[in-house]
Amino acid sequence: MSERAKPGRLGVGIIGAGRVGPVLGAALAGAGHAIVGIDATGDDAVDRIEAVLPGARVLDIPTIVERSELVILAVPTDELPGLVAGLAATGAWQPGQIVVHTAAEHGTAVLRPAAERGAIPIALHPAMTFTGTSLDLTRLLESTVAVTAAAPVLPIGQALAVEMGAEPIVVDEADRPAYAEAVAAARDFAEGIVAQALRQLHEIGVERPSRVIGGVVRTAVESALARYPDPPIEP
Repeated sequence: MSERAKPGRLGVGIIGAGRVGPVLGAALAGAGHAIVGIDATGDDAVDRIEAVLPGARVLDIPTIVERSELVILAVPTDELPGLVAGLAATGAWQPGQIVVHTAAEHGTAVLRPAAERGAIPIALHPAMTFTGTSLDLTRLLESTVAVTAAAPVLPIGQALAVEMGAEPIVVDEADRPAYAEAVAAARDFAEGIVAQALRQLHEIGVERPSRVIGGVVRTAVESALARYPDPPIEP
């Protein structure tokens, strides 16, 4: 594998300035990588970049892809296929360039148009709910990142996850839909139940209902995780 493909000191470009992209950029910058640029649409995106990734240059997408050794596609899932294919159609992807997306549902198949032009496709999904603030950098330290990639380049994806501060777990291409469903079910159920409980406490006049529910939720989750521990790994 070329020196360019090693996750040492890479020029990182970020496409997507929502809650995820700037945070992952900040995590990789903290590990010593250079942020080439990030694209941004709207005042909220610009403000988020200034808060989480200060000093990062705001560039257009073609320029980011042209100048970056590692491109992170932190865009909504439904936008990902069209973005990858569109950049392939313009000849933007480069041989040896690492291309990472952050969608839970997809493995590397969605990156095939980039791979066909010599890019290295990797899927990384941090299993956490992002706020789009610097608080997420601390939360990454307690999170896992689902890594999907071909065997020869799987260590690159694992190394990038570690450099973000998270624990990498390997999820096979065929298992990504089931993985995404499990993560979404846990997130949606938790958010729905918490919202309902907060409303009920607010309606009966409880002050600071988030403090009450926060304690209940945290201890309940800890108890559930202790009750259903991870199975032992067979040698």
